Amino acid sequence: MERQDQDLAFMLQYENVAWYEDGKVRILDRRVYPTEIKFVECNTYKEVAKAITDMVTQSAGPYTAAGMGMTLAAYEVKDKKEAEQIAYLTQASYDISHARPTTANRMGIVTEGCLKAAKEAMEKGANPVEAIFNRTIDSLNRRYSTMGKVGEYLADLFPKNGTIMTQCFGETIIGMMLRAARKNNNDVKIYCAETRPYLQGARLTSSCCSQMGFDTTVITDNMVAYTMQHKNVNLFTSAADTIARDGHIANKIGTYQIAILAKYFRIPYFVTGIPDEDKLHGSDIIIEERDPAQVLSYRGIPNTLPEVKGIYPSFDITPPHLISGIVTDKGVYTPYVLNDYFDSKVKEFY
Repeated sequence: MERQDQDLAFMLQYENVAWYEDGKVRILDRRVYPTEIKFVECNTYKEVAKAITDMVTQSAGPYTAAGMGMTLAAYEVKDKKEAEQIAYLTQASYDISHARPTTANRMGIVTEGCLKAAKEAMEKGANPVEAIFNRTIDSLNRRYSTMGKVGEYLADLFPKNGTIMTQCFGETIIGMMLRAARKNNNDVKIYCAETRPYLQGARLTSSCCSQMGFDTTVITDNMVAYTMQHKNVNLFTSAADTIARDGHIANKIGTYQIAILAKYFRIPYFVTGIPDEDKLHGSDIIIEERDPAQVLSYRGIPNTLPEVKGIYPSFDITPPHLISGIVTDKGVYTPYVLNDYFDSKVKEFY
């Protein structure tokens, strides 16, 4: 099997996202990377689900963790009767997929696929642990391969030696768009909005971009207008945690305001990802509210007086009129014709 993670940054290598081995799952702790290279070790699938909830891994990392977590669930009950194994895996599928509400539909595709693989293995007298693990690796290869196509379409939109602004951490697409840019001999410059309060743009995106050899600059979230005005930004791009069929997209909180600024400065905004067939409208998107303590402190150090309150909506929704195009594995679509994406057969992605 040829793996699709070659030439990508450290944290995009399969083993450095989430990995099952010998009855345990280890997950790179992206909350502290790159200050520390630390892995959270999970001994039960419930610990994997909690790690996803606690944002030990983010962006597309939870999809890998979900598959590895299902592998671990199968290991936990490997000596039980078949009916007990299926019941346990069914519960694990629900618990893992609902670890974060905004992406429960996509996560469910992962975990239900693992459950199906386990059932098929049992019917054949094969090992369900191996079946789920192999299914997860196959899924990783499919996703990386699919996002490789997205990255090529996106990189073709980059001006020669231009300046690109990103938001949050788009996981695989970051590596793939830069690999494609390198293939095109295009030395783009990258400006990463830091993406408070978890700083994924500063810690994760900038690490991948710099490790892959690109001129990389981090800005605080309140420097976006200045940077667009004075640093010759040619294009703004982000991934999306969910893409509704009416062209609304949800991404890390702050994406909406950057999209507004991009529109004002006449900078194209290209979203990357695969549309969600089951999300018809932006109103179908659930916005996760996280612990406001993460806004009021950083790495355990309070930034405010105790009586001060905070809010932490994890995502915001950007409407289609602010989006120049949605870049998929089938090409670039205007947000108003996303239904066309489903006119041809959609390959399994997760």
